[in-house]
Amino acid sequence: MKPENIDLSPFYKFAGEHVAIGIHAIDTKGKTILYNKKMREIEGFDFEELVDRSLLEMFRFDQHESTLLQVLQSGTPVFNVKQTYWNRKGQEITTINDTYPVLDGKNLIGAIELSRDVTTLEKVIYQPLRKYDEPITFSTITALSKSMKKVIATAEKAATAKLPVLLVGESGTGKELIAEAIHWAHSSGRQMYTLYSHGTDGTIIEQLGEDSKQIGDGTIYCERIDLLPLSLQQQLLEMAEEGSRSNTYFIASVGDDPVELIASHKLLKDLYYFFSSMTIKVEPLRSRKEDILPFVYDYFSRHRMKVGSVVRGLDEEVADLLYTYDWPGNLKELELLLDETTSMLTTQEIVTADMLPNHFKLKSDLNGAHKPEDFIVQSNTDLLPLEDYLFEAEIYYLQKAMDLHGGNVTKAAAALGMSRQNLQYRLRKIKKNEAQT
Repeated sequence: MKPENIDLSPFYKFAGEHVAIGIHAIDTKGKTILYNKKMREIEGFDFEELVDRSLLEMFRFDQHESTLLQVLQSGTPVFNVKQTYWNRKGQEITTINDTYPVLDGKNLIGAIELSRDVTTLEKVIYQPLRKYDEPITFSTITALSKSMKKVIATAEKAATAKLPVLLVGESGTGKELIAEAIHWAHSSGRQMYTLYSHGTDGTIIEQLGEDSKQIGDGTIYCERIDLLPLSLQQQLLEMAEEGSRSNTYFIASVGDDPVELIASHKLLKDLYYFFSSMTIKVEPLRSRKEDILPFVYDYFSRHRMKVGSVVRGLDEEVADLLYTYDWPGNLKELELLLDETTSMLTTQEIVTADMLPNHFKLKSDLNGAHKPEDFIVQSNTDLLPLEDYLFEAEIYYLQKAMDLHGGNVTKAAAALGMSRQNLQYRLRKIKKNEAQT
C-alpha cells in the first residue's frame, strides 16, 4: 500500500539502477523506454543509443529469438529462457531471462525483460578440463604417450628456469592443464590469472595490467593470443614486458603453428618472440590415442568421488569405438562425451554402446565401427520415422561442423551458410531435446 503524500518514483528509480538484475523494457514498436545500469554492464549500450532505435537494429539476433519481441507479439510471459549473443564490446554473453507483457488495463503497451547474467557461471560449468577439485600439477595429468611425456618434461624445465612459455595446439588438447601445472611448479601458493582472449574490447588488457599489480609474482596465462586483434596484441606485449620486470610469470597459447599465424597476420611477431623462450607443442588426441583410456578411467575415478557413482569402466566395444574415433575436438570432446554419458547412469558399473549418445554413434560410424543401418533400422522390419532420422542427421552434421572449427560457433555457421544466431538456436534445440530423452 502506498504511503500517503510520498512520491515513490525516486525509490523505484534507485532500485532499478542498483538491482543486480538487468532490466530492459520496450514499447509496442520495439523502442527502448527503460534500460538499467546492470543491463548496460551486460550488453554495453547506453540508453541514449537505444532510445530512438528498434531492438532488431541494435542486437544481432533474429526476431524469433528475441524474447522481448516474442512476448510483445504473443502477450504471454516466458520464463527461464537462456540466451547467448554478442554484446556491444564483442563479448559473448549468456543471460537467463524472464519476460513479461506490460498492460495498461487490458491494453498491451510493451514488454519488460529481467535478465540474470550467467556468463561466468557458464564458463565454470561448460569450460572443459576444469572440473578438478584440486590444483592441477604435473603428477595429476594422465599421460602415457611419448609426446605427452615429452611435453611434461619440457614444461617442468620451463617452470624451473622461469622462462615464458608458448603452448601450441588445437582447441581442446589440454593446454590450460599444462599451463596450470607450470604455474604450480613455478609459484606454488601464488595466484594464477587467465586471460580469455576472445573479445575485441581494449579494456580487457588495461584491466589485466591493473590485476597484474595485485598478482605480483604470480602467473598470468593468456589463452589463445592469436584470437586477439593485432592492436590488442601490441597492448598485451607492452603490459607483459612491464609485468615481467616485476616478476610476474607469463604463459600463453596459440591454436596453430605460430610461424603460419605470423605470416597470415594473426600473430604479432614481437609478441611471439616474448613468449617463445620455450615453445611446447601439445599434439592432438588423434596422434596420441594411448592417452584416451587413462583419461577415461581418471574421469571415472573423479566421478565416483564427486557424485558417489559406481561406474568403473567400458566394455570392449565402447573402448574400441573411443580408440578408432579421430577426436576432432580432442580431450574437450572426450570429456563432454563422458559428461553426457555419465549423467544418465544410475547403478551401471560398465558403460556399454547403448549408453552412448546417438550423435556420437553417428560420428563414430565414420571410422567403420558401426554400419549406417544400425542407426536407421530398429528391427528387421521397422525404420526410423523420417522426421527422427533427419533430426539425427542434423545433429551429426552440425556437431561435425562444430568439431571441424574447434567449437567456434561463428566459423561453423559461416561454413554451413547460416547465421550465427540460427546455428545457436539449432544447437540449443538439440541440447534441449537430448535433455528430455
